[in-house]
Formats: sequence, C-alpha cells, structure tokens
Amino acid sequence: MSQLKHVTKGFLKENPTFVLFLGLCPTLGTTGSAINGLGMGLATTAVLTLSNVFIALFSKYIPDKVRIPSFIVIIASFVTIVDLLMSAYTNTPGPHGEPSLYDNLGIFIPLIVVNCIVLGRAEAFAAKNSVLPSLLDGIGIGLGFSFALTLLGTVRELLGNGSFFGHKFIQGDGMLIFIMAPGAFLALGYLIMIMNKLKKKLANS
Repeated sequence: MSQLKHVTKGFLKENPTFVLFLGLCPTLGTTGSAINGLGMGLATTAVLTLSNVFIALFSKYIPDKVRIPSFIVIIASFVTIVDLLMSAYTNTPGPHGEPSLYDNLGIFIPLIVVNCIVLGRAEAFAAKNSVLPSLLDGIGIGLGFSFALTLLGTVRELLGNGSFFGHKFIQGDGMLIFIMAPGAFLALGYLIMIMNKLKKKLANS
C-alpha cells in the first residue's frame, strides 16, 4: 500500500498541471481536442516512466558535474524512440482527411525533451530513489498529466466543437473561442479552481 501512493499522487495531490503548474506549454498547445490531449499525455508518460527507471539505475555512476546533461541525453533518447513509434503508428489521416495524431502534436513531441515535468522528476525523485519507486512515480505523475490534458481537451472540444473524441453530437459550431488559445487559458483556469475546491473538500473530510 505504501508504494501505491507513488501512483495515486499524480492525479490530485501532486498533479503536474492542476497543482504544480508544470508542463503548461504542451497543456495549452495540444488540448484542442480530447484525443490530442490523451496522445500527448501518454507520450509524456512513456518517456517519464522509462527515463525515471534508467536514471534510478545509473544515477550513482554519473558524476555530479555532468548529472543534468546526462539526464537530458537519457530523456532525449527515449523521446526519439517515442517520436519514431508515433510517426510509424499514429501518422494515418482520419477517414475524412483529418490530420493524423502525429501531425496534430507536431513539434510538441520532440519538445518533451525539455518538459520540466520529466527533468524535474528525474532530478527530484529518480536520482534519489531505487528503481521500483521511480517506476511507480513515473507512471503516477505521467497518468496524472494524461488525465489533466485529456480532461482539458474534452472540455475544450465539447464547448468549442460540440464533439467528444472526434464524434460530433451537436449540430453547427460551438463556442469557437475554446478551440483557440484564449479558450485554453479560460478552461484551464476554471478546471484549476474546481480541482482546488475538490482538494480542500477531501482534506477537510
């Protein structure tokens, strides 16, 4: 049970988006739809989990003077692998000629290398802990990030396009501002407010 906290903490207590306010660039830039948010979150989860494990394994052999550059090389290696896999398996256009998931995420996939969530967990957690806690920490924080991006993408897609995961159920246009950049800030602000109220309610219960 003590190890389970490493998985659950990423959803509410230490959610990187709603609580720690980390990784906001991909959060705002890729959540125009639920599928884009989920895809970005899972790609980041894969990189975060694998880099955590490798850094936990080898951190004691890395000299302090080159610690951060070494962590970045490890992270960049896994980002390259994830980028190539997504290029191979998520690069098919939609049935009506819609851009593929890989095209929609674009430059944000390579930019996982400099995502402060990944490097932050490597420095603050994986470098100081053994493999199993680092593995669970990567899964927990990554899934919390995926949850946040998918939730934000769902809200923006519902309000902005009247659809859910690409399936349109409201005729006509929605409130297009939610698909645009200002809508991302607005939706994120309201979700942070809701999460803060929920967190306080759970703490007082």
